[in-house]
Amino acid sequence: MTTPRERVRVFQVATGNVGSEMVKRIRNQPDLELVGLHCYSPDKVGRDAGEIVGIEPIGVVATGTVEEILAARPDCVTFHGVFPDVDLYERILEAGIDIVTTADWITGHHRVANHPHPSGRTEREVIQAACERGGATFHGTGMNPGLAQILTIVHSTDVTEIERVLCKESVDVSCHHSVDTWVEVGFGRPVDDPAVPGMLEKYTRVFEDAVRLMADCFDVTLDEVRFEYELGACTKDVDLGWYQLPEGSLGGCYLKYLGIVDGEPRIEMHLEWQMTPHTSPKWDIQACYITQIDGDPCIYSKHLILPKPGTDFSDVAAFASVGMTVTGMPALNAIRAVVDAPPGIVTSADLPLRAFAGRFAPGISDR
Repeated sequence: MTTPRERVRVFQVATGNVGSEMVKRIRNQPDLELVGLHCYSPDKVGRDAGEIVGIEPIGVVATGTVEEILAARPDCVTFHGVFPDVDLYERILEAGIDIVTTADWITGHHRVANHPHPSGRTEREVIQAACERGGATFHGTGMNPGLAQILTIVHSTDVTEIERVLCKESVDVSCHHSVDTWVEVGFGRPVDDPAVPGMLEKYTRVFEDAVRLMADCFDVTLDEVRFEYELGACTKDVDLGWYQLPEGSLGGCYLKYLGIVDGEPRIEMHLEWQMTPHTSPKWDIQACYITQIDGDPCIYSKHLILPKPGTDFSDVAAFASVGMTVTGMPALNAIRAVVDAPPGIVTSADLPLRAFAGRFAPGISDR
């Protein structure tokens, strides 16, 4: 077990949108020490991590091989790539190093169902076996899926006779400047393109894990998790500067992942995404996460995420920074609890309450 005064030695993997923000944020985590950075892009290897993410040098030089991660002997690796790297996970875990990741893994159900491993085993089996060989722990988290469902679960604690649970993300996604992501998901394609629904489902199927995490906590057995969708067509050509949406193309959507019990939706995850308000149909984007619980009593709650006072929004990147921060911070704040957890794959349902606690600012926390 670690103690509150021992800093956990962290080696980060990847410096994309979330990873770059986490290099900046980890410096102010009083219980963490960044000891290394692994980059997949050769042009980043050998450069200071601070320079890579646009801040002052911090004395951590980016490396590019798994061997260099192992040689540093960190307590934990944080993985912020867009998609999992199971080969890297296996080598890290069997070396006895814990992993916390924001990449596409909450319960593992979606990965098992939709991403067969070349070995013939499931990804869950590969990762669990590596955990057992090394005595290490693996945890997937994020804002959504991840923390959003924990907020919904906690809101149910004073409710009896629950009939239905809904967790909803209602957001403008135009500040998420990832062209590859939106091409993959179908935004900008003609809304009547028959490939679009399948592209949306393929990219968002990880939100089935959101439903299954909640079902696990509620001790509810689901018959299936059903996908439903509604598409919003752009009513005019839209130029976002970094992305173009022609008239008639996909500019917004309302997606539902429905946990079905005896033919009825009982546990639901909804995604209300807007790239532009100029769509038909359009939705009332509320820029928050919403919990709605039908039971006795009923619960309706909004989780608003507001920027730090004084934030300069003259640069659109400031908006994106908020989104990347809330995606990555659940991982950083969970690290100590994961390091203290027993070996194996753990979900948020397995971790103590302190795994979801933030950290006070330096100067306050160390008094």
